[in-house]
Amino acid sequence: MSIILSDAGHHNHLLPLTHTRPVGQLRPGILRISEGWYVRSGLPVGHRTESYLASSFPLPRDSANWEVDGSLFPTDGLVGAVMELLPGEVLVQAGVALAFGTEGKGQPTTADWSLPPSYLKQVDFTGEVIRFSRPWHLFQHCAQAIAHDFRLLTDGRRSQHIDGTNTILGDPAQVFLEEGAVVEASILNTKAGPIYIGKGAEVMEGCMLRGPIVIGDHAQVKMGAKIYGPSAFGPACRVGGEVTNSVILGYSNKGHDGFLGNSVLGEWCNLGADTNTSNLKNTYGNVQVWSGVEKAMVDSGLQFCGLLMGDHSKSGINTMFNTGTVVGVAANVFGGGFPPKYIPGFSWGGADGFEIHDIERALSTARRVMERRQVHLSALEEAVLRHIAAAEHG
Repeated sequence: MSIILSDAGHHNHLLPLTHTRPVGQLRPGILRISEGWYVRSGLPVGHRTESYLASSFPLPRDSANWEVDGSLFPTDGLVGAVMELLPGEVLVQAGVALAFGTEGKGQPTTADWSLPPSYLKQVDFTGEVIRFSRPWHLFQHCAQAIAHDFRLLTDGRRSQHIDGTNTILGDPAQVFLEEGAVVEASILNTKAGPIYIGKGAEVMEGCMLRGPIVIGDHAQVKMGAKIYGPSAFGPACRVGGEVTNSVILGYSNKGHDGFLGNSVLGEWCNLGADTNTSNLKNTYGNVQVWSGVEKAMVDSGLQFCGLLMGDHSKSGINTMFNTGTVVGVAANVFGGGFPPKYIPGFSWGGADGFEIHDIERALSTARRVMERRQVHLSALEEAVLRHIAAAEHG
């Protein structure tokens, strides 16, 4: 028995975050979506994704009993409903497929997710559905993801001791420190949601955290940081300055002063000192964002939207990003003025223009960056980056 998380037609809508991972590998809260399905179901989880990612994120070895839209957050109610599906049944809400009972029944096509085949028995799901089908949904629905994951991971467990030098506003039971976490002389406010500090993580003195917030395993919050929830920072991140309602998937640095708001960063990113993101237009109108599907700017429907950055991208000191800027994979952005609101992957430059970031130089940088966290760039990861570079610039 196993579960397949399908990209279900969402992959291109979630670029640049999904250039390097399936939809089900996104991390909106404490856990990746796939990890949430595994922990709640106890079953192996695999991915049906783009062909160039399939070797890095394979299908499960066991025969799949269920194929699920990978953009769906695994609430307890949804996981329970999926696991009750029989072969030949499809779980739906408002006529849209959420999951298929697939044992011996083949695999759904992309079209089947929006219009389930009539020969399948439809099972209505009336519970909560949290969907991450656009990049900005990660910060929009971050609070819900944190709340569900916090309950899942802390129920029946006791937090590590919270040092008495801290000031807690709200319910102390909503602060949870995993083994080896260190938080000293900081202000922790749980009135709006929980604060979860992962294994070996450190919140340095003088920080102000207003939940809901996740500080992932071995992550570090620098002295005097101001973090407004809902925000979630994955493992081994370095975070400082002022951050509001943002998600960093993991292993990335925003370690200096500067503002990051209503933004999502991938893995292995680095924002130089005093990098700032605008998250609100002076007109207070909706923010336009580049669409990987439309190949044009589209209305996000959001008044607040900052930076959406793919893996391995960097910004130089004092870089300024306009509202709704999208930066692809392995871009290097620097210089004065505002760069364009869409920067393709493997680009090198800024407001004065860009050139192609040579793939060999990009890979060399990626290796050095990853080695600082004792992580090796695998042959499969290198192949993915080479594929993306060729697709971006030919």
